[in-house]
Amino acid sequence: MRSSALNPSKVSPLMRWLLALGLLVPAWWWSYTHLTGFADAVLHQLGLTRQTSLGEAVHFFLFDTPKVLLLLTGVVFVMGVVQTFFAPERTRAMLAGKREGVGNILAALLGIVTPFCSCSAVPLFIGILSAGVPLGVTFSFLISAPMVNEVALVMLMGLFGWKVAALYLVLGLTVAIVAGIVIGRLGMERYLEDWVQAVAKGQGSASYEGDGLTWAERFQAGANHVREIVGKVWPYVVAGIALGAGIHGYVPEDFMAAIMGRDAWWSVPVAVLLGVPMYTNAAGVIPIVQALLGKGAALGTVLAFMMSVIALSAPEMIILRKALKPRLIATFAGVVALGILLVGYIFNLVL
Repeated sequence: MRSSALNPSKVSPLMRWLLALGLLVPAWWWSYTHLTGFADAVLHQLGLTRQTSLGEAVHFFLFDTPKVLLLLTGVVFVMGVVQTFFAPERTRAMLAGKREGVGNILAALLGIVTPFCSCSAVPLFIGILSAGVPLGVTFSFLISAPMVNEVALVMLMGLFGWKVAALYLVLGLTVAIVAGIVIGRLGMERYLEDWVQAVAKGQGSASYEGDGLTWAERFQAGANHVREIVGKVWPYVVAGIALGAGIHGYVPEDFMAAIMGRDAWWSVPVAVLLGVPMYTNAAGVIPIVQALLGKGAALGTVLAFMMSVIALSAPEMIILRKALKPRLIATFAGVVALGILLVGYIFNLVL
């Protein structure tokens, strides 16, 4: 008897992936465009209305949780495929030997396409240093990778529109580039730990893994990326949305105006200080940002808070201590914090 043309054993891996994506992509889009109806229906089943604080908080949670997770899954999958063309070794090779300024700009731009949180960017930061890349150039990458990654940009665009996303992109890149140049000119290489200085004197070898991958293998790498990153991040996303829902539903507007309002000169530094102990990534902090803006907080202050959460987290500093001496860590934190403060004040004045 002739075997069926749809026999799974006869279907190539690439065809299986194309069939799966042909089903999953429309399902993703349908789910993303029907979130409001889903949240309204569940809220009705719970016997709640959006006219109450509890109802508004629950609706916020029901709407934003799947929205953020859908955005996160889609972006991480695409970037997982992209990264099969863009190995870390190639990143180090592209940055090595670049002049000040040019290297800082290139490093900051490369940070956009590396979907790392601040802590996971540290190992690559150390690897780039070990390849002999200038210290200031490497710091531009370390700042940009968590703060201006594609997850933050796509989710900001999806939640707040392209103008806020573009504003965040320009601000983040400016902070990363300028802070890297300042740190580079301070000549603080002696404050690298001894083992990092010793490794940096050697020559690194670049092996471009992934150049010979098939498209089926690249799609599989994207799926593995989703499993690895989303699998680790989703609790932070849910926790961040829950906090954002509580703020959205219960925190009085006058209280938020007092903390992050446009007229309080101390709101920006307080927002930065509040952000440092909080460890999350762009996906986890954006729901909180959304809730704060919804309560009337100033955009510049909220962006400063978001940047400090992502780029100056306490766990990041602990990991950096393995490679950097305390004075260099303090300089890094101080320079970046100053840039974030300026961003907050300037945009509170302009907007």
